[in-house]
Amino acid sequence: MAVLLETTLGDVVIDLYTEERPRACLNFLKLCKIKYYNYCLIHNVQRDFIIQTGDPTGTGRGGESIFGQLYGDQASFFEAEKVPRIKHKKKGTVSMVNNGSDQHGSQFLITTGENLDYLDGVHTVFGEVTEGMDIIKKINETFVDKDFVPYQDIRINHTVILDDPFDDPPDLLIPDRSPEPTREQLDSGRIGADEEIDDFKGRSAEEVEEIKAEKEAKTQAILLEMVGDLPDADIKPPENVLFVCKLNPVTTDEDLEIIFSRFGPIRSCEVIRDWKTGESLCYAFIEFEKEEDCEKAFFKMDNVLIDDRRIHVDFSQSVAKVKWKGKGGKYTKSDFKEYEKEQDKPPNLVLKDKVKPKQDTKYDLILDEQAEDSKSSHSHTSKKHKKKTHHCSEEKEDEDYMPIKNTNQDIYREMGFGHYEEEESCWEKQKSEKRDRTQNRSRSRSRERDGHYSNSHKSKYQTDLYERERSKKRDRSRSPKKSKDKEKSKYR
Repeated sequence: MAVLLETTLGDVVIDLYTEERPRACLNFLKLCKIKYYNYCLIHNVQRDFIIQTGDPTGTGRGGESIFGQLYGDQASFFEAEKVPRIKHKKKGTVSMVNNGSDQHGSQFLITTGENLDYLDGVHTVFGEVTEGMDIIKKINETFVDKDFVPYQDIRINHTVILDDPFDDPPDLLIPDRSPEPTREQLDSGRIGADEEIDDFKGRSAEEVEEIKAEKEAKTQAILLEMVGDLPDADIKPPENVLFVCKLNPVTTDEDLEIIFSRFGPIRSCEVIRDWKTGESLCYAFIEFEKEEDCEKAFFKMDNVLIDDRRIHVDFSQSVAKVKWKGKGGKYTKSDFKEYEKEQDKPPNLVLKDKVKPKQDTKYDLILDEQAEDSKSSHSHTSKKHKKKTHHCSEEKEDEDYMPIKNTNQDIYREMGFGHYEEEESCWEKQKSEKRDRTQNRSRSRSRERDGHYSNSHKSKYQTDLYERERSKKRDRSRSPKKSKDKEKSKYR
């Protein structure tokens, strides 16, 4: 109960499960016997999954069972056998392909993967590959298109029945020999199965190496185009640019331009330097206006001594100056310096908690553009602080005052603000105002004390004066003449 399939890549032997799948095995054996599978294309190869064949049309939509050959179109398909259930566990399992209605025709598949559970219950397993797994592996690794059709034809050339336990049905037409293939069968529009694919046939070893180098360069160019380092895989470097290397680090752009200008006008001459340190990298690019001048310089200037160094000159292979879609172009040291300056600039926007100080600080940390507004806000916060602490003594205020000042001074120096001197003068001014206010307060208190003492002294003086007046009146009433004499003597 076995069948030998002769393919264009080698022979494959399939053992059949005649006891478990008698109807499917009968169909397969009798189709092989009438040479139905001869010259059938392997039309579906999905790597590590399946290999599908058995369709004489090669499209995957044709084929009929042996019962269709015997009884007509109404018997083109037969019902699938589902009992007993056999799973697609290992490579080389052979199954009849389901047409979508749980029916089978002539197409079958061979698995190239293990544990394909999603095929169980859909396609009916009726055999396995026992010999020729290396051929199955070759078919599995063939190149296919997007529809999984091999680029080069792989066909079943012949089928040989090794053991057939079933009797032939009546009216079964068995050919005496294998039929010849028709032109339509062999014309698939792809590379023929018997065609040799050898690009190096009839070529010398040098030509083969050159072709391989061109293919490798093309592959690398396509890769660079994919990652965005080249605008196009077929782009060519400019033919009017020379590459000069092995330069002395002291050689400058002007030196090279003067030396190479003897061959013709020069558009640009640039010694490539490290963008960070500005030191020469000992190679340069020189762009001429004409290609003829570039060729002259190439032949004359190679191995010339410049600044005690033997230079090497070659045509440039760089396309760095080609700009495309915002890419390419050259970057100089000045470009990176501008970028660093932009990164070092303070942001125009800051967080709210960074702008407003805490309750125990007396400075507003803001941007340089808002320095004038910071002065007014600072004076406002200092007034509030003074109102809260007016009951403290002068010495204690000074002690609390100085650490805050020093702390804010350090903060200003770390932040890089350029208005610390103005803030310091503002602090001195506020300190002097505070002292004046304290002195005025002490003066007012002393005045109040003086007023209190003067009022008490005045009232006492008025009382004494009043008593003296009363005593005088009494004296007058007692001796008026004597008092008059006293008055006269007073003004003498």
